[in-house]
Amino acid sequence: MRRRTLVLSVLLVLLLVYFATWRVPIAPVSWEAPANPGYRGVFAPDSSLASFETLSLGGHEGPESVARDALGRLYVSTRDGTILRWGVEGVAPEAWANTGGRPLGLAFDSSGTLFVADGVRGLLAIDTAGTVRLLADSVDGTRIEFADDLDVAANGRVYFSDASTKFGLRAQSDMDASVLDLLEHGGHGRLLEWDPATGRASVVVSGIEFANGVAMAPDQQAVLLCETGRYRILRVGVVGEARGLVTPVLEALPGFPDNISRAANGTYWVALFAPRNALVDRLSASPNLRKVLLRIPRAFQPKAAEYGHIIAIDGMGKVLDDRQDPSGKFPRMTDVLETERYLYIGSLAGPVLARVPR
Repeated sequence: MRRRTLVLSVLLVLLLVYFATWRVPIAPVSWEAPANPGYRGVFAPDSSLASFETLSLGGHEGPESVARDALGRLYVSTRDGTILRWGVEGVAPEAWANTGGRPLGLAFDSSGTLFVADGVRGLLAIDTAGTVRLLADSVDGTRIEFADDLDVAANGRVYFSDASTKFGLRAQSDMDASVLDLLEHGGHGRLLEWDPATGRASVVVSGIEFANGVAMAPDQQAVLLCETGRYRILRVGVVGEARGLVTPVLEALPGFPDNISRAANGTYWVALFAPRNALVDRLSASPNLRKVLLRIPRAFQPKAAEYGHIIAIDGMGKVLDDRQDPSGKFPRMTDVLETERYLYIGSLAGPVLARVPR
């Protein structure tokens, strides 16, 4: 009996030492998570997304972003690097191009060039023939580790997010990299600008907690930027004296904002990847306990809930529309493209693209 007690005591000590000291890849920073508004008020639950239709990706998966060209053709980025294109609705998509990395955000300019924020390679451009060209994989001598989303200004400049300069997709999967950055909360995200006149990228603002979705403001003087790690949407000035000036327009969201896209009449659609996690919020001011989360076997670590949620906002952050699917049949929504008839919805994983009537 005494020997058994001794063995159990030693094992307990070793377990405590492991949870207290085992090396993890994050150095968490203390912060105070904003109060969670929950699903009430303008975010009251509904099931308006539950009756979505699906478009097969033809064996591909992970339709992160959706774009449309001047001819009305749809383009979708997928996990294996393929950009799919639908020429006619109802017909299977074609594998139009492949970036050789992980294409995330997509946006066209007025000439028909498709710009791509590729999480592995950086900022890319694809011409109308499907030829891929690298525009920028570094800025000021620092590698672009996690190009995430982008938009193109009327003057041809491209504004794109580098979600995390520390946790990039070359070393981790897209899910693992984002989780590590969000748990560390070290302000590794930034908004970048690529200038076609010089062919160079520059930093507009840094210190963002997982810089994500990017959309130009109608006045072309700023972009709206999703700061996923703080559950909020920012307006960031990009020209003149206001360049780099950050102003929150919508704070304390009930979920993690992913991509933001321009819609009709100066409004925007925002995809909420998942609801906030109560445990992670409670541990925001406890860096050491956030390290412990990574020492727990992965099967027991907190996971993103499967919940569909998109919102429409104006440029001041007022919520104009809110659509949800609490059943989570199409979870981890990442992007919304508005057309005349439909809202096309992207997601991090899965073999289909979703759509609902506009």
